[in-house]
Amino acid sequence: MTQHDSATGSSVESLLDVRALRADTPGTEKVVHFNNAGCGLLAKPVLATMLDHLNLEAEIGGYEAAAARSAEVEGFYREIAALINARPRNIAFAASATHAYSTALSSIRFEPGDVVLTTRNDFISNQIAFLSLRKRFSVEVVHAPDSREGGVDVEAMAALMRTRKPKLVAATHIPTNSGLVQPVAEIGRHCRELGLLYLVDACQSIGQYPIDVEEIGADLLTSTCRKFLRGPRGSGFLYVSDRFLDAGHEPLFIDMHGARWSAPGAYEPAKSASRFEEWEFPYATVLGCAAAARYAREVGLEAISRRTPALAARLRDGLGAIPGVEVLDRGPELGALVTFSIKGWQAVPFKEAMDARRINSALSYREFAQFDFGDKNVDWCLRLSPHYYNTEREVDDVAAAVAELAV
Repeated sequence: MTQHDSATGSSVESLLDVRALRADTPGTEKVVHFNNAGCGLLAKPVLATMLDHLNLEAEIGGYEAAAARSAEVEGFYREIAALINARPRNIAFAASATHAYSTALSSIRFEPGDVVLTTRNDFISNQIAFLSLRKRFSVEVVHAPDSREGGVDVEAMAALMRTRKPKLVAATHIPTNSGLVQPVAEIGRHCRELGLLYLVDACQSIGQYPIDVEEIGADLLTSTCRKFLRGPRGSGFLYVSDRFLDAGHEPLFIDMHGARWSAPGAYEPAKSASRFEEWEFPYATVLGCAAAARYAREVGLEAISRRTPALAARLRDGLGAIPGVEVLDRGPELGALVTFSIKGWQAVPFKEAMDARRINSALSYREFAQFDFGDKNVDWCLRLSPHYYNTEREVDDVAAAVAELAV
């Protein structure tokens, strides 16, 4: 449908009721929030759910509040499962995406000489984890090459799967340092054909795109809830496939929630993905995540996946026309992370200048993306990441602010 956007004073094509979504998002009255790749603004229903549970804990006690809300807590697993086309038994809560990722890695029995096959655009913490495996277990870390247009060369990666027979294939759907969208389903198709374990980091795509773990073919998939899903900080989840569970994989350090102490010298892991969880939960956060997932599905992931990248594309166009600004995103498909460099500025002063204009952004440095930033010959960039509740007027205002600073 077409609606009149009061922020721009012009008719724009809109898939969503942006005015209502902004009314649901109090932060839009205070700042231009273009840091959704860092942490999205909470929606009112998410905030209300969390505050309500904290009040209940204060009134009757933490254990008692968890017991009283047990059905709602179980709703977390249903909501996340519905978000990614999985079953609740295949979902585990995690304190962060990195926590989920490292717990998943710990469940794979690596031996000296095993190969981890990944890309040049995997998230920094994942790359460090692979190097840690190399240091501790003498695992070989192999990076598939990129294509000329940007992003991993899938056919070259598939060839490495066949020749190197990796113990694990890993890919980040959208890296934190650019707008690149990697073809994770294509990679997954080759993994299934060869019977290889496949781990996907969906940290930046959950809440931005529809995700189907069956289509991707992932054995393991991790995400945070605080970014485009707009959930609370300190939360994430791990998806674990039935194939992985049935093979007996379990985390290195499994606790009383993930296993039953069946005899003085024995334990039995939980049959579901709960074997990857720990006993202690931040229940208000868990309930907030469920509310965030429900909210995203009610807004509509298909509509979100069209509007949010379109706002980013408009921003790239605006930034690309500014002298002294270089837009850095490369690849056949680009999401809602926009990265650019600007001549004549250092990183922190430039971000502070954006902050002074009440524009939220984030800095990325070469150490976050050694391969990508090395190829682009940049030491830092500013990252701007709009979401569906941002307006076209805000996009144009942000580009104008950068143009003013570039003079």
